[in-house]
This record gives sequence, structure tokens and C-alpha cells, in this order.
Amino acid sequence: MDWELFLSPYKQAVDELKIKLRGYREQYEMSNQHSPIEFVTARVKPVASILDKARRKNIALNELHTSMQDLAGIRVMCQFVDDIPTVIELIRNRQDMRLVEERDYIAETKESGYRSYHMVVEYPVQTIVGERKILVEIQIRTLAMNFWATIEHSLNYKYEGRLPTEVRDRLQRASEAAFLLDEEMSKIKGEIQEAQKHFALKKIEDHDLKRTKR
Repeated sequence: MDWELFLSPYKQAVDELKIKLRGYREQYEMSNQHSPIEFVTARVKPVASILDKARRKNIALNELHTSMQDLAGIRVMCQFVDDIPTVIELIRNRQDMRLVEERDYIAETKESGYRSYHMVVEYPVQTIVGERKILVEIQIRTLAMNFWATIEHSLNYKYEGRLPTEVRDRLQRASEAAFLLDEEMSKIKGEIQEAQKHFALKKIEDHDLKRTKR
């Protein structure tokens, strides 16, 4: 298989969606509103990971485009838990993609402690041979959830998915701590946003002051 050719439309899909979702943040900032999106990252699954998952899930290579929903992945990071429903609605209301599936791992946390909201969308990309409809998995989570998930992924890679009991237990406790952090941050959301506005205004004032002194 020519992997570069096969994955090219997936790379195009994540590049386009990354720009479009980042555009929401800019719109909120220009209208002087709190942005539910802190930042957006994207990736196309590495070939080694594709082959490993295909082997584990018994997916034939000619079925990857329909059976592996996370070949193209977008992560949307939010400051607060209650930003997540706002982002979900923004995506549901888009006319340039079709929602295929939703999985709520925040309301129904995985046994490992993993929390995130997953949406699988079908996104059309334009290629030289016509339109291709690409499955893209969008993960929406808080910064605390993302920190935990990144650590858990690294540990699973190290132990090849067979985590020692002590490590697994500590990860579950860390997941609860991250959830409590999100809860506490939500309780002082107003204070945090006020402080951020003050900080942003101060940066603008400092920048203007430096320009006048030149």
C-alpha cells in the first residue's frame, strides 16, 4: 500500500478542520466573549499505529477507511467542563460535515479513569479525482482531562497495555483528582475569566506604551 497517497486526504481533512475550529476561538475573541475553545490540535495516525490497531481489531487493510474511525483525529481543548457542551453544539450545527457517532466518556467514564467526549464526523475533502468523504474523530476535553489522557497513553505504550496494578490504581486516583480540579475551576469560572480579561487588557496597554516610547 502507498501509505502517503492513502493518508493524504486524511491530512487534508485535519488541516482544514483545525483551521475551521480555531476560527471559532477568533470569533469569540473578536466579539469580546469567553471562548469555549482554548486550543485545537490535529494528527493523522502514524502507519505503525494503524497496523498495530488493525492487527488487534482484526481490520483488513482494504477496510481501514470505513472500520477505523480515528485515522484522522482532532482534539479540542477547553478550559472548563461546561465549555464542552458549547463546542459539541457548534460541531453538531455545522453544515460542512455529517455527524456519524457520539460517545460520552465524561458522563460514563471508562474503567481506566479516561474522560473525554468523542464525536465521529464524515467530512468531505476535494481531491484531483473528486470528492472523498473522510471519517474524522473529534475529541473534546478539558486541559486536566487531556493531561491525564496523555500520561495514561504514555504508560500504556511503555507497558504495552498491561499496566501494573499499582500504576493502574494510581492512574484512577489521578483521574478523580483531575475531575475534582475541573469541578473547582468551574466554581470560580467567573473570577478566572475576569482575571484573564484584566491580564489581556494589561498586555495591550503595555504593548501600546512601548510603541509610543519608540
